[in-house]
Amino acid sequence: MGKKQAALGEWESPISSELIVSKVLRLGSPSVLPTGDITWVEMRPSEQGRSVLIHRSAADGSTRDITPEPSSGFNVRTRVHEYGGGEHLVAGSKVYFSNFMDQRVYVQDLTPGSEPVALTAADSKQRFANYALDEPRNRLLAVCEDHSKGDDQEASNSIAAIDLATGAVKQLVTGHDFFSSPVLSPDGSKMAYVAWDHPNMPWDDVLLLVTDLDGAGLPVGEPRLVAGGKDTSVQQPQWGPDGALYFISDASGWWNLYRTQLEQDSQPAALLPMAAEFGTPPWLFGLHSYEILQEGAAVLTLFDDPAAAGSQLGVIDTATLSLTRLSTGYSSYGKLAVLHAAEGLTIVTVAGSPSTPQALVKLQVPDLAGLLASSPSDWQLIKPSTDLQLDPGFISQPRSIEYPTEGGVTAFMNFYPPTNKDYEFPPGQLPALLVKIHGGPTSAASTLFNIGYQFWTSRGFAIADVNYGGSTGFGRSYRNRLRGNWGVTDVNDCCAAARYLADQGLVDGSRLCIDGGSAGGYTTLAVLAFRDVFSAGASHYGVADAELLAQHTHKFESRYLDLLIGPYPADKELYQQRSPIHSADKISAPVALFQGDEDKIVPPEQSEAMWEALKAKGLPTTLMMYKGEQHGFRKAENIRSALEGEMFFYGQVLGFKASYSPELQPMTIDNLPDTGAKPATGAPAAALKDEL
Repeated sequence: MGKKQAALGEWESPISSELIVSKVLRLGSPSVLPTGDITWVEMRPSEQGRSVLIHRSAADGSTRDITPEPSSGFNVRTRVHEYGGGEHLVAGSKVYFSNFMDQRVYVQDLTPGSEPVALTAADSKQRFANYALDEPRNRLLAVCEDHSKGDDQEASNSIAAIDLATGAVKQLVTGHDFFSSPVLSPDGSKMAYVAWDHPNMPWDDVLLLVTDLDGAGLPVGEPRLVAGGKDTSVQQPQWGPDGALYFISDASGWWNLYRTQLEQDSQPAALLPMAAEFGTPPWLFGLHSYEILQEGAAVLTLFDDPAAAGSQLGVIDTATLSLTRLSTGYSSYGKLAVLHAAEGLTIVTVAGSPSTPQALVKLQVPDLAGLLASSPSDWQLIKPSTDLQLDPGFISQPRSIEYPTEGGVTAFMNFYPPTNKDYEFPPGQLPALLVKIHGGPTSAASTLFNIGYQFWTSRGFAIADVNYGGSTGFGRSYRNRLRGNWGVTDVNDCCAAARYLADQGLVDGSRLCIDGGSAGGYTTLAVLAFRDVFSAGASHYGVADAELLAQHTHKFESRYLDLLIGPYPADKELYQQRSPIHSADKISAPVALFQGDEDKIVPPEQSEAMWEALKAKGLPTTLMMYKGEQHGFRKAENIRSALEGEMFFYGQVLGFKASYSPELQPMTIDNLPDTGAKPATGAPAAALKDEL
């Protein structure tokens, strides 16, 4: 049988919001123990977004939760920089981790039935992340963020040591606004680390420093500047088995892998200079995109071809300085965890592709030669992020498009056409478009399988996932297009993407929608305020007032806007010009707002102010405020509500059928034109679904 012809809103899809949250986990932070056992973290929407550490036995493949049950109150997550990452360290037979509720550091034995034991004090105002074990000195090294001065004072950051016997915390390195990645040399005589200062972010002007340590592990003398500085960012320092210090730097304009022999006073040199990114922006602690092997090689991820729709896994021979690209069957990789033992080489990572959901996977080979000769069939599935078995007929495959934008330059997007094996549009009808704007704004659109995207495309929407100027993966100069131009370059590129697809006849130019979260929410609101291109939009915990963000956000991003807009308060007028809240009167398209009431990064007052302004203007709008959510939604019911609610909102304002599950948080659309199907004030919008 042929496909049924149906308009937008009439395509039936098996990909429901309930299916998404009940069947999909977030996987990350894998480790490989000397025994070959594997650990990783699962974020479980079904447990209110709790993060749990999992253990898998190499002996029999059995898995179990290390983190006690939900009622225990344990949640493996740190709030350093608010975004976290680097929340735990598995070393020997123990795990050291930050607990989200109290931010204390705990130690727990890996044997079944063991319970976490607190290391740091109950009344401490300190938070910790990015752990390294200093076993000879019986201590943990960590990034420490101290909030003891109170909420009205900026936190102080340092690299600290936590005594494993007493829990006492001692500052080792201070003097910079931010620190990351403390790593000990093999003999324990040196510590390398990364530091930067306001107004920089960790992808701007960053320092790689090395300090000598005495027998007690205390710094001796002044730290040595190894790399970084003006217009150069450095990340992921790592000591190699040859005693050299390796790191990723964009000194050439691209995040390449470098090496230096400190004892020989050698100058850092790129192992393989090329127009490729071996790193990603360090929004989170604990990035690990390369590993130095014992056989004179480095295994790493690289991105050097936008048309390839993803990253690759490669091996650099550190002697011949040649690159071998591996055939894995995947195009997206998370943290690399590597065990190089006499029994062979093991690599574990979270990987996926445009058609394969993320999964924890393992490659086990005898040696480097086996790694170079490996094929996709050699990778073993350890843990899928979902056990869904979706028919490929409902899966949209992205296509990378380079398109013209303002100023005679080009930008990039991943285009997902509507895909449903059972439906097609009647002749002459084109799909509505949803432009997706990634956060950051220094982040990137990924081609990794995203079941949330398939929710839209299987119902007849096309998606344009835009890598506007400022995105990562295209070199420093592309990333710097956004410097001083947030609210301009991103706005131009998102509008140009929509216009390009409409001009190519791929989407309906009269039904263009746009959404984004966090910084993507800002761009969404800015596009709607400063341009007249889109028919509707949705901001998820987005910035409405750049001035308020500069005044009230957390330390990590408190000076970020100095580089994205200009110094504050010197450029106060420019901040107001770039803030959608001050141009709400220019918005003519309906806007939906989704927000967590405990968000410390973009406080809920921003969404509330925008909602009030839109209501006052008489535009259709809604504000969904989710209790107990921070920056980004982790609870299953709220993830569902935000997804279904956005689709339902578009249906109401653009005139197509869409439903909203009645068991979810009630949704009211203000200023909705009276078509005979308008919900009463405070009534669930779901009540409309039978009338549409």
